[in-house]
Amino acid sequence: MNTPFRLDEHRRRPHPPLAPPPDRYFEQLPRRVMQRVQPEAPGAPGWHWLAALTGPMRTALASVVVLGGFAASFLLSPSPVPAASAGAALAQVPREEMVQYLLASEQRLTLTDLAELPAATTALPTESYLHASEQEVQDLLDAQPTEDAYL
Repeated sequence: MNTPFRLDEHRRRPHPPLAPPPDRYFEQLPRRVMQRVQPEAPGAPGWHWLAALTGPMRTALASVVVLGGFAASFLLSPSPVPAASAGAALAQVPREEMVQYLLASEQRLTLTDLAELPAATTALPTESYLHASEQEVQDLLDAQPTEDAYL
């Protein structure tokens, strides 16, 4: 069990007496501190004008800078190639070269790849091979099997 500790039973070490402050020290202290602090030069260049603006003005200035940067990057970026010119450039590639490229590549084309291609720009002449009357079309549609889920 611990013995109780009493501070009164122990002697204090002798401390040297504190020296009094010099005469009028506390009266001169504010002036000395202010002499050490150097005020900024009024004509110094920098961002001090930004601190003088109000909060909403700084927010508006920041949004103008961000939008200006976006507009500048948009205007200075190269324009994308239109799809029509890309199709025309692809049409100029010889067919043999295109077949060799497709055969040499490690990725094989599947029917789904071909199905995702956009439709041809030339219209198919349907009137040359489609000679069906409305009655024939209706008969073919009626002959198709239907499921009860669709009815």
